[in-house]
Amino acid sequence: MGVTEDKIREFEAKRDNLLTMGGEKSVQKQHAQGKLTARERIDLLFDKGTFQETQLFVKHRSTLFGMDKKEIKADGVVTGFGQVNGRTVFVASQDFTSSGGSLGEMHAKKIWKVMDMAMDSKKPFVALNDSGGARIQEGVPSLEGYGGIFYRNTVGSGYIPQITVMMGPTAGGAVYSPALTDFVFMVKKTSHMYITGPDVIRAVIGEQVTHEELGGAEAHATKSGVCHVVAESDEDCLNKVRNLLSYLPDSCHSPLPVQECTDSPDRECPELDVIVPDRPTRGYDMRQVIMSVADNNEMFESHELWAPSITVAFIRIMGQTVGVIANNPKYFAGVLNYQSSDKAARFIRFCDAFNIPLLTFADVPGYMPGTEQEWAGIITHGAKLLHAYSEATVPKLTVVVRKDYGGAYIGMCSKSLGADYVMAWPTAQIAVMGAEGACNIVYRKEITSAENPEAKRKELVDAYEKQFNNPYFAAELGIVDEVIAPRETRKRVATLINAFKDKEEVRIVKKHNNIPL
Repeated sequence: MGVTEDKIREFEAKRDNLLTMGGEKSVQKQHAQGKLTARERIDLLFDKGTFQETQLFVKHRSTLFGMDKKEIKADGVVTGFGQVNGRTVFVASQDFTSSGGSLGEMHAKKIWKVMDMAMDSKKPFVALNDSGGARIQEGVPSLEGYGGIFYRNTVGSGYIPQITVMMGPTAGGAVYSPALTDFVFMVKKTSHMYITGPDVIRAVIGEQVTHEELGGAEAHATKSGVCHVVAESDEDCLNKVRNLLSYLPDSCHSPLPVQECTDSPDRECPELDVIVPDRPTRGYDMRQVIMSVADNNEMFESHELWAPSITVAFIRIMGQTVGVIANNPKYFAGVLNYQSSDKAARFIRFCDAFNIPLLTFADVPGYMPGTEQEWAGIITHGAKLLHAYSEATVPKLTVVVRKDYGGAYIGMCSKSLGADYVMAWPTAQIAVMGAEGACNIVYRKEITSAENPEAKRKELVDAYEKQFNNPYFAAELGIVDEVIAPRETRKRVATLINAFKDKEEVRIVKKHNNIPL
């Protein structure tokens, strides 16, 4: 006996009803706020016609308090998988038009299911979050739902790429899933994240703050560092997610994606010969160096607005993904502080987990001094950077551009931290500290007792710079493998990335490291 026409019509009616989610009025309200619906976002994220929905007919338990007469279509979340740039990606997209996208027991179990599918399939997982939070009527089961998501975020960490896209409000315990994932995207004016909202803060401690000031995209992108990428709109945000996914492998066991490259490995970068200012105290934008070296001058920067004295980004070299960590002298002379150390360490560990080679550009005067930094834990945070570089077993290349002083020299992937190959530009200065500071300490007596202290200081500083503040002393000791002309940087990096592509490194067998968190 086949499926009758009546059965087909019944199925289609049930399906089409569920696909409408919150209904026309709720959709209009969502659009009026400048937001798309869950299905509209999915249409933008995935290649046209490739999305396959899962568990459409899942329904909340009607026996729970006040839920017997309530209809929540698809239980407020759309789950499934499809193709992004021709590669499979799994998704859970909450829909605010359907009971505020609130998370209940079955809502959560739909997310659990698709996360399990992503891990079993070794494919990336993307969460599109737009939710009013836990479904109060369901009580503890909704809290258990969050716990199961956190658990899967943790199990999948370092195994598959996980991206959270904040497209609406998130409060309370719900904010911890985004924090457990690899990258967090937020949309200006419509995305909000906080543990407790403005009303509670005002009632408890009397502090006046708006939703945007407390947990908006710009607040988390500039102050807390929770947000990696800020977007202007839902459409802009999803385009940026598609771009990021193009750099990432499917899993830690998958090869890196390789795009067809129209750039040349032998391309010289003459603009780099003149990018470093004559005066050592002048800044310049290291992002120009990164883009000059990258295929077609393209890069995807993460955490652009947070801890800007260091830049982290993905580029391609001959079509292959490379992770870049670079001091940026445009901001605070490229100094390392507790925030920039965290930012770089997190990025390094992500790249190492997914077998992405690391390219470091060093121009660092040292660690930021002062009570603020010491009391904020610069020692512990700086140690994270040392730990991350030392732990990484992927190919590690370092280019010393200009200043590379003291402990910060070690921290920016020196040979002693496991760099596979260190190059230096002729402008490089590798030393314990700058010539002025060094001479004031080492030759204090000679300077103070001289007939002309200033002339003596200048004489000693010039001698120190000639002997130590250049790359050749380090090259003589093998600490620098090669001194190169800046214009040759792309050519040398492309050659070395290819040379180290099959690198394997055997480490001591143990359960895991204990990074100083």
